[in-house]
Amino acid sequence: MSAFIIGFITLAVSTVENLYSDDSTEKKFIKMKKSMVDEQIKRRGVTDKDVINAMLSVHRHLFVPEELVSKAYGDCPLPIGYGQTISQPFIVAYMTEILKLNKDDIVLEIGTGSGYQAAILSCLVKEVYTIEIIQELAESATGRLKKLGYNNVEVKNADGYHGWPEHAPFDAIIVTAAAGHIPPPLLKQLQTKGRMIIPVGGFFLTQNLVLIIKEDEEKIPTQNVMPVRFVPLTGKH
Repeated sequence: MSAFIIGFITLAVSTVENLYSDDSTEKKFIKMKKSMVDEQIKRRGVTDKDVINAMLSVHRHLFVPEELVSKAYGDCPLPIGYGQTISQPFIVAYMTEILKLNKDDIVLEIGTGSGYQAAILSCLVKEVYTIEIIQELAESATGRLKKLGYNNVEVKNADGYHGWPEHAPFDAIIVTAAAGHIPPPLLKQLQTKGRMIIPVGGFFLTQNLVLIIKEDEEKIPTQNVMPVRFVPLTGKH
C-alpha cells in the first residue's frame, strides 16, 4: 500500500536512450518488470489480462527519480519529490482492475504524480484526464507522458477535489491521494453506472480504499475494499 514518505527529491528521469544504452540493460529491466508482475501482482490475485499487459507494457523506471531507478520494480511506493509518492505496483494494478475499464471509457485521475498511473490507464481506455495540484509535478508529467507517446492523456495543474467538469461525465474516476470524505464534485461528474475508487481517511487515522458504484443520482452505494496508506489529498476544500 502506498506510504507517505517526506522528502523533496527532484524528479529527474533519465532519457530512454540512456537507460536503454545496451541490450543487457534492456533485458535487466524486462526481467525486473516480469518479476514484479508475477510476484507482486498476479500472486496477490489480479487476474485481468488487459491490466496485466498494461503493467508489463509501461516502463515504471521511467517514472521514478533517476537515483531510485534500481528500486523502480520493488514492492513498495517510492518518493517522487514534494512529499508525494509513486504507489506500490500492486496498488496501481488493483485499483485499475477494480474499475472494470473498457476501451471506449473516458477516465478521470486525481493526483497525477509522475504520470505512471495515467500511463497504465492510457493503455486501457480511450481518454485519460488527470489533475495534479503541484505545478512542478504536473509540468514534468506532461512532458514525460508526451515524450513516451501516451497521447490520449491530458494533464491539468489544478485542485483535483473539484474534478474536471468540462470533460464530464466520466466512466470511471481514480483518486490516488486520501480524502477526508468523498468529494461531492467527483460524485456529480461520475457517469451513471460509473465506478470510482478512492482512499478515504485522515493521514493519522485509518484509511480505507473505497469503491463507489453510481447506480443513479440518488443511489450511490460504497464499499470498503482494503485498508491503505496514501498521502493526503491537498487543496482548498
